[in-house]
Amino acid sequence: MPYLVNCSILFTEVPLLERPAAARAAGFDAVEFWWPFATAMPTDREAEDFVSAVRDAGVQLVGLNFFAGDMPGGDRGLVCWTERRQEFLDTIDATVGIGEQLGCRAFNALYGNRPEGADVEQSEEAATENLASAGRAAARIGGTVLIEPVSGAPAYPLTTAADAVAVLDRVAEETGVTNLGLLLDLYHLAANGDDPAAAVEAYTDRTAHVQIADHPGRGEPGTGDLPLDTWLERIEDLGYRGHVGLEYKTAAADTVTGLDRWLPRERRGAPA
Repeated sequence: MPYLVNCSILFTEVPLLERPAAARAAGFDAVEFWWPFATAMPTDREAEDFVSAVRDAGVQLVGLNFFAGDMPGGDRGLVCWTERRQEFLDTIDATVGIGEQLGCRAFNALYGNRPEGADVEQSEEAATENLASAGRAAARIGGTVLIEPVSGAPAYPLTTAADAVAVLDRVAEETGVTNLGLLLDLYHLAANGDDPAAAVEAYTDRTAHVQIADHPGRGEPGTGDLPLDTWLERIEDLGYRGHVGLEYKTAAADTVTGLDRWLPRERRGAPA
């Protein structure tokens, strides 16, 4: 399975619009990003500059997050926030539009930290409607909306693979929208105390994208104690044929130095 690099957490030693080219120079032919703008609605110039940066670098954009709020400030998405529903809806067309221009077909919708005191039933109803709206928009270009368990955010309702799959099932049952898939992040599952090996066995057929980092520490593979190679081999055996996103934090002086510690250059791009 080919690797891709997440340019929102790696290559941060260079400005964001230079990261696709840096990834290409490091041997990758595919990238993914969290939402690359400060607001839910980028200006036309901001969107054009981002599209040009990816296109000019000669890399494929495989995954793009919807706007997720103030990530440095602790936000982890807007999907389940009833008060910010319009903000999420506003960002859908911008996200899918960028995907259409760049051939990206996977869009990650972070569920969000449920606000303290929020009505859970209303929150889940908003999430269902938001995801259905995102799914319908993505379907226009053959895209898939990703749902991801996340660690390190106590108010984030989805902590296990089963939690995320239950959302996929709920949206399909209540709205008929089925182009949603699991983002199987092996690091987040391990950090939350879920069983990644069991999740691989149970849910690879529901998996639309895979991401990795080692645990503890969220560093490069080999810096923790997760048997990532074993799990990835099993995912491939079970039929997954997509990319594996590198979404880790490097402790090295720069991203390439960290990559050189564990990933030979000939393994960074897709097989010829």
